[in-house]
Amino acid sequence: MTGQTRAASAAEWTRLTTVRSTWWTLAAAAVVMALTCAQLALIHAGDNTDELTANDSGVTTVGAVAVDAFSMGQFVLFALAILFVSAEYANGGIRWTFQAVPVRGRVYVAKAAVLAPAMFVAGTVLCVLGGFCAYPLLGEWGTLDGLVGDSLAMGVYSACMGVVSLGLVFLLRSAAGALSALFVLLILVPVLAMEAESPVADALPSVAGTAFMTGASDPYPPAAGLTIVVAWTVAASLAAVYVLRRRDV
Repeated sequence: MTGQTRAASAAEWTRLTTVRSTWWTLAAAAVVMALTCAQLALIHAGDNTDELTANDSGVTTVGAVAVDAFSMGQFVLFALAILFVSAEYANGGIRWTFQAVPVRGRVYVAKAAVLAPAMFVAGTVLCVLGGFCAYPLLGEWGTLDGLVGDSLAMGVYSACMGVVSLGLVFLLRSAAGALSALFVLLILVPVLAMEAESPVADALPSVAGTAFMTGASDPYPPAAGLTIVVAWTVAASLAAVYVLRRRDV
């Protein structure tokens, strides 16, 4: 990383950590994660203890509960990545950013270099938080086995998808547009593809990310899932940098 890129990254770090929206968004993500994990843990324990239920799902890990919860609440966290840029477009500050750092690709690299580690830490902490919220409610039907590995995997996935979110907001220049595109990419298209039994579903980042975080061998090994998520990250970044270089603002 060159000196100019380091200086740009330092400025972006200051921008990220000194606005209240960053901390409110992280707090909201923590609350959503804790509540969702608690609810899923109660459902799992109830399925195993209710004599009338036909779903005897057995012992699960708190990491598996956290991954399921994150799949429903991940948009709260990724909103942070979107707000990181959309606010600049909304108030016109992006013009000052490009004047201070005329090389557009350097602006993107600086933002991604700051956002990715922040999202990694946030994803890892959210998994640990969710796991410890679920554990006492699971009782004999839950275990802490593999929580460290699950947390790190969720951190990696969060970092990658945070950068994808960053790419989307640079492409669309709108918080609403980027959130809508992210919802379509992570939820709508996978659901429709799986309903149609289309192989397209296996190439989508949410399906690949779940395979990576859960360590499942279906539809492919975790390493293949990570490769697909990274490929989406690279593709979103290249598209964003290409568009940035061609636009006036």
